Amino acid sequence: MPDLEDGKSAEVQGSGSRTYTLKNTGGVFSCTCPAWSFQSTPIERRTCKHLRAYRGEEAEVARVGSAGAAPKKSKSGGSADQNAPPVLLAHRYEADVDPKGWWISEKLDGVRAYWDGSGFVSRLGNAYHAPDWFVAGLPKEALDGELWVGRKQFQKTVSIVRRQDKSEHWKQVRYLVFDAPDLDEVFEERLKHIETLFAETKPPYAEALAHRICDGQDDLQQDLARVEALGGEGVMLRKPKSKYRAGRSSTLLKVKTFHDAEARVIAHLPGTGKHQGRLGALRVELENGTTFSVGTGLSDAERDAPAAIGSVITFRYQELTDAGVPRFPSYIGVRHDFKWPVEQSASEPSPTKSPAVSAPVKAEAAADPKAPKKEAAPKKEAAPKKEAAPKEEAAQTAPSVSEGSTASSEQKSLGDNAAGKRRFEFASKFWETWRKDQHVYVRFGKLGAKGQVRLKSYGSETEAQAQLDKQAAAKLNKGYVEVPSPSA
Repeated sequence: MPDLEDGKSAEVQGSGSRTYTLKNTGGVFSCTCPAWSFQSTPIERRTCKHLRAYRGEEAEVARVGSAGAAPKKSKSGGSADQNAPPVLLAHRYEADVDPKGWWISEKLDGVRAYWDGSGFVSRLGNAYHAPDWFVAGLPKEALDGELWVGRKQFQKTVSIVRRQDKSEHWKQVRYLVFDAPDLDEVFEERLKHIETLFAETKPPYAEALAHRICDGQDDLQQDLARVEALGGEGVMLRKPKSKYRAGRSSTLLKVKTFHDAEARVIAHLPGTGKHQGRLGALRVELENGTTFSVGTGLSDAERDAPAAIGSVITFRYQELTDAGVPRFPSYIGVRHDFKWPVEQSASEPSPTKSPAVSAPVKAEAAADPKAPKKEAAPKKEAAPKKEAAPKEEAAQTAPSVSEGSTASSEQKSLGDNAAGKRRFEFASKFWETWRKDQHVYVRFGKLGAKGQVRLKSYGSETEAQAQLDKQAAAKLNKGYVEVPSPSA
């Protein structure tokens, strides 16, 4: 099949009825599949199994080399990025791959740890300070594995391995090894090497991760169901006779009923009902700019002290909608070994305040030195055509002045002079709200226009303020971003 010429695209078949689009833009090849979209490497260094299948393995290796891999550890020290190990990364499994004959193992929900012969480092090159008694018996050669406490214990594992006091808490951790990166042999030989090595040195806190040959699709699904029933995350497939190559590879596949991905926290949304006064959901964004909310999977402690704005979290989801939004996202935990792409930082959206959020939530965001400071949103040009006001704003008004209708000039002036005005923007629309005594004002319309003003009165100032906060929270949940009000 001929290669893609510059400016050309091609449709390829994915799993089931899904199709993906390959494109060549000035020598940068892309694919619309999730595996390509969710990679943390720069776009010009990304690849996926569809590109490899279409262009050929050799062409992709020649283009990206060890794309996605961090540089080898510097002997002279340096930053965490300079010390990042060259690890093998997995692609997502799709049903068009026949798993028969592949090696299968449980996918651990622990912390990836690269043993460089003298200590543990994360994927980003950050050191894990394990006690001497924990690393006793480990060889003077590289190993790849996970520090693991148990199923559904990801956050506990993170809290232990990120400590720097080499505490007794490490006694709860095991180092499960699944590869030997320095050995330039096929996987079967590397696995045998690990088992032989550990049989001789008998490290007290390390062991080889169990692998077996998969018997086919039915066997894969049965093992996946077994692991997930036990509370596990999923299973891994390794291609037989494959070599260890740094970067994302189709020789290593992760198989899960639910997928997981990383997103950056951009806002804290207030809770309602039983979560009144604390975090209700995290507003997050993907690397491609898609925003959505994650409100399930959070413990009470995580709602009282949520992930800081600007931090990166891992979430689980079922599938992507046609618009690329994850369905049924569920919070897993904060990622400390994942670096948000540098190219996103220049255009990242400003974080928003958290209305009606408890003091611990505000304190967490304020105390985080890495949280980006809020900046005024740039003034946007008015749309050339006048459009009707959004239905969602109009639906919040009532037919009479006392119950809600267009406010008079006198009432508009009263509202404009009231304190506490809040402004929200989304795409080409804006929405403002403020309160004067028991009256709640709402102004909405197209950016650059004056918009329409609605008034609704309530029985007391307390009730009016509660309704104002509720409406503001609803806007944030719909994707609006709070910006400084020009007349505040």
